[in-house]
Amino acid sequence: MMIVFKRFSFDAAHRLPCLGEDHRCNRIHGHTFHLEVRCAGAINPETGMVVTYEAIKATVGPLLDELDHHYLNDLPGLELPTTENLAHHLWVRIKPKLPTLSEIVLQETATAGVIYRGPENSS
Repeated sequence: MMIVFKRFSFDAAHRLPCLGEDHRCNRIHGHTFHLEVRCAGAINPETGMVVTYEAIKATVGPLLDELDHHYLNDLPGLELPTTENLAHHLWVRIKPKLPTLSEIVLQETATAGVIYRGPENSS
């Protein structure tokens, strides 16, 4: 099995009221999110590829256009826009269009992020 990945970034603001009134993340703040979309599968002998980078970009690009420079709390389904919920939000929109999707890595800072492998791999 081969894993192919493509990286993206986008900027967005959010707040996390679930953390309490005094928590700094309850205030509106922004991140430059870094997203890595990973697809796994066998190499197609006719193309020599698992999936094209263009196919990944064509699927992910329009989704990121909806998030980039927006206030995530205002978007349907992201009223509580934790990095975990954002990764899940992306997964359910990418997976139907990109069946080889195997993993999403989403970083909100240089030192913090999540890895999501889909609901079938959740415990």
